[in-house]
Amino acid sequence: MEPTVVWTDERIAGLVRLWNEGLTTGEIGKRLDVSKNAVVGKAHRLGLTGRPSPIKRSGVVKKEDHRIRSVVELSATTCRWPIGDPKEPDFHFCGKRILTGKPYCAEHAAIAYVTSGKNRKDDAA
Repeated sequence: MEPTVVWTDERIAGLVRLWNEGLTTGEIGKRLDVSKNAVVGKAHRLGLTGRPSPIKRSGVVKKEDHRIRSVVELSATTCRWPIGDPKEPDFHFCGKRILTGKPYCAEHAAIAYVTSGKNRKDDAA
């Protein structure tokens, strides 16, 4: 069991200062000689403003997700090809523009409408 941290006025002032400087909770803990968890708990109790997770600070902007997620989002001109497992959160429908008279885009119509081998031989002749 970890010893109880004594939060003196001086230590609290240091926490607030280092927090506002943007140091990680681990670095603040090292400088104040307390655990990272003690820093997180005290910052929460003090109501210090949250900061983005350092894990998510990649600088990469996430592309907006325009996938069609349900049947009711489909229109008369969007591909109805299901992608993924309907039980999973990333399940969606293709949503690309359909071929005239078909419920699918060119890519998925090529998969859905396969002629039999016999017809293919006749077409080749």
